[in-house]
Amino acid sequence: MTPRALLPLALLPALALGAACGASDLEHPTDLPHRANADVDWRDQVIYQIVVDRFANGDPSNDLNVAPSVPARYHGGDWQGIIDKLDYLEQLGVTALWISPVVKNTEEDAGFASYHGYWTQDFLRPNPHFGDLYKLRELVDAAHAKGMLVILDVVTNHVGQLFYYDINGNGQPDDWISGGGLSHTCVQICTNNPSQCSADELTYCTKGKDYLERIIEWDPEYDPRGVQGWTSLGFSGPATVRFTDWPDKNRVPPPRPPAWFGWPDDKPWFEDPSWYHKKGRVYVWWHEGDYSRDFVRDQETTGDFPGGLKDLDTDNPDVTEALTRVFEYWIEAADFDGFRIDTIKHIDRPEQNLNRRGFWGTFTDRMRAKAAALGKQNFFIFGEAFDGNDQLIGSYTQGGVDGAGRFGRFDSVFYFSQKYRVIDAVFKQGQPTANIECMYNSRVGRNPTDAWCQGQGYPAGPTFGAEPHAASSAGGIGLAPQQVPVNFLDNHDLPRFLFDASPEQLRIALAYLFTWDGIPCVYYGTEQAFAGGVDPANREDLWSGNRGLGYPGFDTTNPAFAQVRDLIAVRKQHEALRRGDVAIKWATRDPGARRDAGIFGFERASASDKVLVVLNASTQDSETCAPIADGGACMQTTFPAGTVLRDLAPGSDGMTFTVAAGGTVAVRVGPQRARILAP
Repeated sequence: MTPRALLPLALLPALALGAACGASDLEHPTDLPHRANADVDWRDQVIYQIVVDRFANGDPSNDLNVAPSVPARYHGGDWQGIIDKLDYLEQLGVTALWISPVVKNTEEDAGFASYHGYWTQDFLRPNPHFGDLYKLRELVDAAHAKGMLVILDVVTNHVGQLFYYDINGNGQPDDWISGGGLSHTCVQICTNNPSQCSADELTYCTKGKDYLERIIEWDPEYDPRGVQGWTSLGFSGPATVRFTDWPDKNRVPPPRPPAWFGWPDDKPWFEDPSWYHKKGRVYVWWHEGDYSRDFVRDQETTGDFPGGLKDLDTDNPDVTEALTRVFEYWIEAADFDGFRIDTIKHIDRPEQNLNRRGFWGTFTDRMRAKAAALGKQNFFIFGEAFDGNDQLIGSYTQGGVDGAGRFGRFDSVFYFSQKYRVIDAVFKQGQPTANIECMYNSRVGRNPTDAWCQGQGYPAGPTFGAEPHAASSAGGIGLAPQQVPVNFLDNHDLPRFLFDASPEQLRIALAYLFTWDGIPCVYYGTEQAFAGGVDPANREDLWSGNRGLGYPGFDTTNPAFAQVRDLIAVRKQHEALRRGDVAIKWATRDPGARRDAGIFGFERASASDKVLVVLNASTQDSETCAPIADGGACMQTTFPAGTVLRDLAPGSDGMTFTVAAGGTVAVRVGPQRARILAP
């Protein structure tokens, strides 16, 4: 059956008011052409992350249940708003839009709304707050017409708070405090019969009382046996799972898929408790050092995400097939060019065995195959592994081989380990720039004999995959994960960079972002100098502008906008800054005041272009030469003697530097500034 059967449920409630009159006469999005992307190289892209609800309100008719003055509620942004502001994004220079999840969510929980999109209720219908399926496809087509790609934010690990664990059997969700964080399992089992509990559980029973965490039936703490029914009389077996059925609050069980989807009537769907792990909430975070690594990872991969987000059992083949077919559909319907996938470290454990296909080995390969079947090449798949462990997050970029043959995983990850060890440590905290070199060498496997890097905890590597998962013609990107880390300064889950940093620190960090190896990703509002703290303060309304600095909404005249725009322009002008190989020429291992304090120099070279970048992360004037006491030698480049290098960095003084005999050059750089040098 044609997907048109989805239409009545996909349209906004405003349809009854005539907002989408005639929509049923339109050609269905799945029948429209798909952008081939044969000419796409993802190294050329600049990604711009958009929280749809906070970007632009283009259609007031879908302003349902909005409260713009409350940070944790819906504010009214929608897909029409993005369409209306594509010229603004084009002027900034971004080439790929990453939009927040599009599927229908449970409306709210504990006064917080699902404006962010991560509380899935229905995987097959769009979120009516943002528009209907036709409007979504209109957005993607409009972006394509501007030469921009569109990346969808995808959630497969969990759903929203759609059910509770009826632990006491009274048929209603209850809240309570139990020992300030100590679970009844500790009281009833582990304390009285310690042999029945693992060493990790006993550790929790000793320390858990200090965690002061709330225990509720929506979100009970992790139990490796599964959440148990319990009253003061003792245990009663696995707790009953009860889906809410509150239509007035949009808290209803996931509906069965439409007939056109072709899901067998006798197969379960997301309304079936057997599709979930049912083990309760992860509690080890921020206390990981107290537990074994396996216990931490077991919780991360089978536990509910905090906030009552129920963990799907992706080892269940029916769950795998349902999720795979769902997101194959979204590629076909909306013509997305790639996926950013949420919470990837919460599914599978490739760090244990790269040759176990797992969910990701199946899912990512099927997405590439679907893209290829639609005539799409270079479908980019990167994942969010919110972790500073480079080996762990890198394992998700490595493919494997099993009895069915080779399989892939992620083309890239959102580079959290770099965020912690470079963006924060070097550019905010002033740690040695050699950290950048160590991280790069770990990623590509060049650290085996570097004692300093090993002493700082950097693995020998390679942490990231060295081979493409699929050729472009097969729906892959034809590039190895080592070549395309997605680099960022901040995002929707972290405080804004400027929340705890100076404009000068942002200036040098942006210079690194746009000249370094990989794909830069800009969080919306960076170009307006937004400085909000943790969620939801870091999800400001772009249309309101930066009131503290007096910038109106979508201002294109302020220094922050110009800084981002001009760096993107330089990146676009030089192939070497997008696709060039990296050769590190200078890094410091001493954070103290010295002649080369804060200097990091590197060349990037492609077949037809070469650029020398020199960053100064320190607060002093520095140069690319060693202290006199250490011999005073200056940075050696591969440029011939006599080459005149001109500074192309935005806002630079236009200085030139002449390469001396042997390729050496002394480049002086002001505090927290960069020089981008080319002949």
